[in-house]
Amino acid sequence: MAGRINRCHIFAQLVLVLICLSCAEGREIGARRRLADVHKHLSRLNKPAVKSIKSPDGDIIDCVHVSHQPAFDHPFLKNHTIQTRPAFHPEGLAFAQNEVSSTGEKPMTQLWHQNGRCPEDTIPIRRTKKSDVLRASSLKRYGKKRHRSTPNPLSVDPDMLNESGHQHAIAYVEGDKYYGAKATINVWEPKIEQGNEFSLSQLWILGGSFGQDLNSIEAGWQVSPDLYGDNNTRLFTYWTSDAYQATGCYNLLCSGFIQINSEIAMGASIYPTSNYHGSQYDISILVWKDPKEGNWWMQFGNDYVLGYWPAFLFSYLADSASMIEWGGEVVNSEPDGSHTSTQMGSGHFPEEGFGKSSYFRNIQVVDSSNNLRAPKGVNTFTEQSNCYDVQSGNNGDWGSYFYYGGPGKNPNCQ
Repeated sequence: MAGRINRCHIFAQLVLVLICLSCAEGREIGARRRLADVHKHLSRLNKPAVKSIKSPDGDIIDCVHVSHQPAFDHPFLKNHTIQTRPAFHPEGLAFAQNEVSSTGEKPMTQLWHQNGRCPEDTIPIRRTKKSDVLRASSLKRYGKKRHRSTPNPLSVDPDMLNESGHQHAIAYVEGDKYYGAKATINVWEPKIEQGNEFSLSQLWILGGSFGQDLNSIEAGWQVSPDLYGDNNTRLFTYWTSDAYQATGCYNLLCSGFIQINSEIAMGASIYPTSNYHGSQYDISILVWKDPKEGNWWMQFGNDYVLGYWPAFLFSYLADSASMIEWGGEVVNSEPDGSHTSTQMGSGHFPEEGFGKSSYFRNIQVVDSSNNLRAPKGVNTFTEQSNCYDVQSGNNGDWGSYFYYGGPGKNPNCQ
């Protein structure tokens, strides 16, 4: 009897060993498959380069022939003729300098410029590394924002506003048809508490409802350790035609945006950034709908027309936008059950003013006659003003402007 029990015990142990070996083998096969998928994804994203430039911040910028960029992986763009320039710019376009500085230094536009430039007929693309993709929650979600991250100031339910963990301090206009927006945006390097959080300052061009059909074009600067693997301030764009579900992405991480400019790299570091009580640096961004071709164009600063989003990518924005928003956004993942200390803007509240708080100035919209004009009926919105706040104003030099931001967690924001 004892011998039989002993044999049963040994048999059970053997079965367990076999199960464990099988599990380990399954995990190994799963890991190998994931790695193979990552490499396949990287080969899709990282197109063959004419030249590569190593940036001081560790980025590699690949100069890719303009006709080989990721946009043309889109089935509807296979036989697309690249528009080399917009048919029309908005009337009344006048850019201020990209800098408001007490030192008079000439700022570098992007950090990688220190080590070279891309030749004509190429575009600079920040190379995606294996580590970038592995940080994402899944391969499918790499380079995408979470659903419900756009501020909806018209919602009456504050719980709905906070459910995605995204918080905002914005100015906005709605109730008309809009064909573009412009802003000069103060650039900072906000501190991020958790790797899965970010802080950004941008403009949103929105069409449709805030349901599953939201169309959005976005551009500005951001700090996102999850996306880029560091805490640098970077130029970015985003688009979606279905409220961040399946379509769209950051920068050139999917097909869609067609870049024509050889000098500015989406997702690359902006340098220098503003200092508290010191030099202040700004970038200017304009996004507008070309009235002839119907595509949405983006211009950076005075000189750089970057490229365009083809109109067919969108449903509502194929016609016009119904709301424009400008301002800041952070992810509040509530680490340790309390509010994040991730900063928005400079990390200081609006009432501190110039040199201390971050601002948007000369905010404008493009109307149906393709004219840039001051927005009418600007409203402001924030979910928790004791964490991040916004204050708007108007004067001769700055036109319509606002200060915004804050430190997140503080004695009044727990």
